[in-house]
Amino acid sequence: MPSGLSRVQQARERFFDEGRAPDGWVPPHITRSWMRCRSQGPRPELWVPMATALVRERRHEARSLLDCAMPELDGLAQHAADTGCIAVICGPDGIILDEVGSTEFVPKADRVALRPGADWSEGARGTNAIGTVLIEREALAVLGGEHFLDHNGFLACAAAPVFDGAGHVAGVLDLSGEPSRLDAHALGLVRLAARQIEHRLMLASARGQVLRFHAKAGLLGTPREGLLAVEDGRVVAANGIGLSLLGETWDSLLGQPVERVLGRTWSRIDPRGEVLVLPSGASLVAGIAPSARPVAVSVPAREAPRPAPVADPFDTLLAVAVRVLDAGVPVLVTGETGAGKEVFAQRLHHEGRRRHGPFVAVNCAALPETLIEAELFGYDDGAFTGARRRGAPGRLREADGGVLFLDEIGDMPLAMQTRLLRVLETREVTPLGGGKPVTVDFDLVCATHCDLPRLAAEGAFRSDLLYRIAGYGVALPALRDRPDRRGLIRKLFDTLAAPRRLALSDEALDQLDRHPWPGNVRELIHTLKTAVALAPDGGTVERVQLVAHPAPADPAPPVAAPVALGDLTAQAIERALQACGGRVADTARQLGIHRSTVYRHLAQRRRGH
Repeated sequence: MPSGLSRVQQARERFFDEGRAPDGWVPPHITRSWMRCRSQGPRPELWVPMATALVRERRHEARSLLDCAMPELDGLAQHAADTGCIAVICGPDGIILDEVGSTEFVPKADRVALRPGADWSEGARGTNAIGTVLIEREALAVLGGEHFLDHNGFLACAAAPVFDGAGHVAGVLDLSGEPSRLDAHALGLVRLAARQIEHRLMLASARGQVLRFHAKAGLLGTPREGLLAVEDGRVVAANGIGLSLLGETWDSLLGQPVERVLGRTWSRIDPRGEVLVLPSGASLVAGIAPSARPVAVSVPAREAPRPAPVADPFDTLLAVAVRVLDAGVPVLVTGETGAGKEVFAQRLHHEGRRRHGPFVAVNCAALPETLIEAELFGYDDGAFTGARRRGAPGRLREADGGVLFLDEIGDMPLAMQTRLLRVLETREVTPLGGGKPVTVDFDLVCATHCDLPRLAAEGAFRSDLLYRIAGYGVALPALRDRPDRRGLIRKLFDTLAAPRRLALSDEALDQLDRHPWPGNVRELIHTLKTAVALAPDGGTVERVQLVAHPAPADPAPPVAAPVALGDLTAQAIERALQACGGRVADTARQLGIHRSTVYRHLAQRRRGH
């Protein structure tokens, strides 16, 4: 980014003393913004960020924008983290909806409430990239002292507007950091990302049919193509690239007959693709992408009452759990495999007080028993054979300041349960190798599909640890039991199918709604991804290929069994334990059973059963 902040400071002094800045000392958009702010003045009463519930409501209202922006935010996240910046997406009113990037910079951004729920319109915050973009309607940067308010002077921001097909600003994408960290490519990055979002948004929301075109055939089907939406023979929407290729503006183009714009009627355009010669003489390669939206037919009839919206149990459970976790109470999430336990934990982190800290997830069932202690608690240099030089901090220390998510905690070995309990009681972690205890501070979320109270009663899970981690319990319903199942299926399909402009027939929706979904939401997402991948662009999914889940086989005829089944199981476990040298994980793997089964056997053996 450009240097010369001393000149900016001089321009500020001249502006506030004399009412104008010397020509050329600051960019024209900065001068115009300063004039607006001097005349109207920022409003400090708008500086208080929204409550979490209101932010969720705003996100819900802007879900189309957020769905289309997420791939670009994900792409900017690593760049932002590497350069000590954050990337934010805002609605058309300047309210920040989401952020990604450097956890290092977040505390500084928090000083001026640069976070979700905060209003960064020019009327609230004075000259700033987000608010000034909303008024100037073009990509721009605001650097250091160019901000109207002194306390924002430590920021350097680059932002670009996201336009919908009618030329309205649908949102703003922004990169913010310190002047020394925001690099020279920031403005180009957000401008390019905003164009990608516009392309995705246009394809997902345009009415009628869409013409894809460009002067170069190789750019069709890419975010650099022009898009024109046509309904009843007239242009109803266009993207910015399309306007440039046609030499039009939204004001001059929208509502015009296709024939005036393209030189021929819509019916004479070959859907498979052709070269169009415009009235201006320019040539474009074009093809039609059929709309996924069904054509509405007007039939005089009494309007049926709308069904009452079905509450999303996920959101209802989340709202309460966020408040509990923010109060420092551990949350235990239970539910069937695939019900969304990790997604729920991630949203708890994203919505909670520690959203700017790390989210550290540990799958206790996936870690080998011989490594789980080092993975969780860390180790010093030379603590064991094969240890990395300089040691490793461990996952518990990595979660400091954030949220620790222990998935499948029912599979944690008993010895590790004892160590974890001590950490939760003392808030100190001692690495392997005898290092000094390190103080940690994190919120705890655990998840399991096991019946922990039953495991505790059988001695396979510490009851004192259960009481410590289950401060508040959340039972996620299976997909088959969710009252919003039909709406959830539709929402997930629309999100996955938006780039391909696919529709879902009522028959296919009924088929999906009737399915038992033993794999829950995870199985549903895989099924929908398959349906989207197999469907032709712009088509309608009429049927979905579902995995058949066979009914349980009839029991085999009884056979003489001189030994009880439980005794046979115990004998098999004992033989496997001996063969595996007492290693529980290897024993469970050899027998194809859960580790908790082996632990229950060992607990019963200790009690003399």
